[in-house]
Amino acid sequence: MEQILRPLYQERASQETTLGVILIEKREDISPITDTFDSILLIITKENETPVFTKHYTYMDKKAAMHIITEKQLHKWLLLGTNRKIVDWLFNGRVIYDRNEFMEKLKTELKEYPFYGRKIKMGLEFAKLIRRYLEGKMFFEEKNYLDAYHHMVESLHHLARLSVLENGLPPEVTVWSQVKKMEPAIYKLYEELISSDEPIDKRLELLFLASEFFIHSRTQDGSQHIREVMEKQSSWTIQELHEQEELKNYSSNLEVLIEFLIEKDLIAINGVKTKSEGIFHRYYSAKH
Repeated sequence: MEQILRPLYQERASQETTLGVILIEKREDISPITDTFDSILLIITKENETPVFTKHYTYMDKKAAMHIITEKQLHKWLLLGTNRKIVDWLFNGRVIYDRNEFMEKLKTELKEYPFYGRKIKMGLEFAKLIRRYLEGKMFFEEKNYLDAYHHMVESLHHLARLSVLENGLPPEVTVWSQVKKMEPAIYKLYEELISSDEPIDKRLELLFLASEFFIHSRTQDGSQHIREVMEKQSSWTIQELHEQEELKNYSSNLEVLIEFLIEKDLIAINGVKTKSEGIFHRYYSAKH
């Protein structure tokens, strides 16, 4: 396989901007990890005109994909966890070109897992968990059980990823097999929701009770990143928080997370007078 694909990556490997090349081969007959392709060539470059450049090829009765990505894009994916396949590719792919041990260092770094990256990932998963949980609860109270069910399945996925991060590991594509070993109670909850014979409203009722416990026990760790960022200055407007570089990744979940943390007494509201009588600006600060 490598012999056939060599001409595709050799030219790239000779360029100074190329940092590493990885070959990932299909492991099962149906392989979503490789997007159903027989082979994936992942080429990481220092810089490129586009952050992600993809080409598809056919050879004999097989198909291959080549992805050329910039180092900056790779780090963004790794930090935010928005491309779950990439961790699998880095760990299980075969390094066929490595400039100045770039790939070796990257794999070591991933194994050791820098704590800062873990904190922001936990914050993002926690914010998504809160959003899904609150929306699920709203649908449940309106007796829209199927919509509530959908949101609670999603919230359990975020809870699962959060628990894997708590254990110091990156969540993989097969997150539930990780959770089954690390947090059997969360796995059991997921199993109950999707396979129980109980009526859907009873299943959801049970899940909301259990979720409250799991959320409560993770609030301190899940909100650690945002509170540490907020400690950099005494108070913030919501616009300043949205524009803060490290918090931009929370996107539309930022405000629902802040309101949740106010309710939990971890963020304080400071009222500042406006020109209009009886109306105050809301400023926010982290509580110690």
